[in-house]
Amino acid sequence: MSSEVKLETELVQKTKSKVQRRAKRSRGPFSGWKENLSGYAFIAPMFIGTSVLVLFPILSSFVLSFTDWNFVSGYQNAKFVGFENFSKLLTNALFIKGLINNIILILAVPVTLILSLGLAVIINKHVYLKDMFKVIYFMPFISSVVAVAVVFQVLFHPTQGPINQLLMTLGIDNPPGWIADVTFALPSVMLIMVWTGIGFNLIIYLAGLQNIPKELYEAAQMDGANAWTQFRKITIPLVSPTTFLLFVTGVISSFKVFDLIIVLTNGGPANSTITPVVYLYQQAFIELKTGYASAISLVMFIIILIITYIQFIGQKKWVNY
Repeated sequence: MSSEVKLETELVQKTKSKVQRRAKRSRGPFSGWKENLSGYAFIAPMFIGTSVLVLFPILSSFVLSFTDWNFVSGYQNAKFVGFENFSKLLTNALFIKGLINNIILILAVPVTLILSLGLAVIINKHVYLKDMFKVIYFMPFISSVVAVAVVFQVLFHPTQGPINQLLMTLGIDNPPGWIADVTFALPSVMLIMVWTGIGFNLIIYLAGLQNIPKELYEAAQMDGANAWTQFRKITIPLVSPTTFLLFVTGVISSFKVFDLIIVLTNGGPANSTITPVVYLYQQAFIELKTGYASAISLVMFIIILIITYIQFIGQKKWVNY
């Protein structure tokens, strides 16, 4: 029996070796290289696009931030100035004002999250035709920002706007000037940001709410917990990862608000709505100070990186995974 087993084992090994040799011959010596080439061919369009449109501008901006140069004169006229652009920037009152305005704009993010979560809970539990309401609330988010700004220019007109006309009809003799008033211009921008941002956050929150097991709410009801207690003890903790995601992306987006302000107020009145991004645009494409504008972009990158890092550290205390 042992000799028969040995013969069978040798036969199996010879058969395996023949199959492996045939497989190698069929693949050829360059088969692995061909597979790699196919993979590189598939990722090449995205890699080239990302390199040209993202990586190269980032590296160029980093280098140009240490120069006194504008893109009209050509690279040969770039003058290295070291940290002079940064020292000027950090003592520039207009940039500091824009940075303060941007910090104030961040306050629109938690307001948007609170309203979105409240609406998501109501729609998820107590509303029929949920898909219709999703579309209604999502429309402002996918609408053109320029079109939204033009519409609100009409709505917020200090004398002929429908909002102030309604307020005067209700007996308010001196309604706010909204985007024409230094005091109310920035809150007006924040109001539009909240209005346009609710739809996206609402959709994400609805997805998070639908992943919460219904058994938890049923058990809470059996224990006598009311709706507010269920919301505070079950809903808020279990959607905290969603809240963290939306908060991080919302804060980053608040530093990129540009088109809305440019069309709505152009940074005015009296620079009351100017932000670092708007100031960067003015310096780069109006004043033609490309090196100085690159320094602004680098400083903003560092600020956003620090804020995001603080958020990731802080989320360990309140996010439940």
